[in-house]
Amino acid sequence: MTGIAIAGTGRMGTAYAKRLIECGHAVTVWNRTADRTKAAAETGASVAADVAALAGCDVILVSLTDAAAVGAVVDALIAAGIAGKLVVDLSTLLPEETRAMAARVTAAGADFVDCPVGGTVAPALKGQLLGMAGGSDAAFARAKPVLDQLCKRVEHMGPAGNGAAMKLAVNLPLAVYWSTLAEALAMVAGAGIPADLAVSLLADSSGGPNVLKNRAQVVIDTLNGTDQPGTFDIAGLAKDLALALKQAESMGQTLPLARGALDSYRTAQDAGLGRFDGSSLTRHLLGKR
Repeated sequence: MTGIAIAGTGRMGTAYAKRLIECGHAVTVWNRTADRTKAAAETGASVAADVAALAGCDVILVSLTDAAAVGAVVDALIAAGIAGKLVVDLSTLLPEETRAMAARVTAAGADFVDCPVGGTVAPALKGQLLGMAGGSDAAFARAKPVLDQLCKRVEHMGPAGNGAAMKLAVNLPLAVYWSTLAEALAMVAGAGIPADLAVSLLADSSGGPNVLKNRAQVVIDTLNGTDQPGTFDIAGLAKDLALALKQAESMGQTLPLARGALDSYRTAQDAGLGRFDGSSLTRHLLGKR
């Protein structure tokens, strides 16, 4: 049993807490909005009064929305004293932002690993995420036993920031896919082919990625007129697309497909679809064709 702290109890942070408690760990959680710790507390997690209290744990996981939120938590932890601790950032940030966090944490005497994950709540609860870790060899070796309980596969990508870079690359095809699926379905929309039949054939074809095979019914229900709440929703996908484009720009690269997809996501957000599943983008675009 290891004392593990989690900063951030959104959907994923709460899932991490539940999974790690089931694995036998003592878990302490904190969230800026205190009432969002309730679900984690109901599964047996202790609730910290403030961020500083998390510094008493050996391992501190961070699962937050953006670099500003992560930075505020890192500053509070450093002020509380984290020498000898391990900080694992599971958030999706830019590589340069992650490297800056790593420098601050290691200067305070702690180990740091960035390990954004592929997967949403359901695989998190089963320990079936895909982990992409960055950090020193020693820090990764220290983090791996915990990450192995959250992930079906964890790979050490190299120094801090490389996990963030890989995560943006992993999310990019998914984000673009929902846009291209609309174009595929537009080709059969006028032929009277039912949405469930078209989607099932696409899912079984070479044009069907795992997300479509696993979430075909969600896609069908969405296409039939009912937008589904998403664990990886349009707002989250848009955020990660924007990060990927910013990262590409810093490297002197252009991502024209991603740029076009981001425009589509932003129009969907303007239409009030931000909290819905990524497949809602397909329905939104299909209605405009």
